[in-house]
Amino acid sequence: MALADFAVYAALLARIGRVPLAVTTGLTINFLRKAAAVDVLAEARLLKLGRRLAVGEVTMTAVGDHQPAAHVTATYAIPLSAVS
Repeated sequence: MALADFAVYAALLARIGRVPLAVTTGLTINFLRKAAAVDVLAEARLLKLGRRLAVGEVTMTAVGDHQPAAHVTATYAIPLSAVS
């Protein structure tokens, strides 16, 4: 879950710049299958970027496996100071 949370945070900051007070307000993870005991890759994308909230999703896969091991959706609150 920490990897998925960080992946969405990185995708958000890549779009809006450094905003230290952007915080996770919700995170849901669906475990789809057992991942092998190898490194896990997280591919994140933003689904919606509003003035106060951002919603992203992450697909997590084990290295060498093309089937997702988990799917995550996360919502971030963006502080007023970051709103242009």
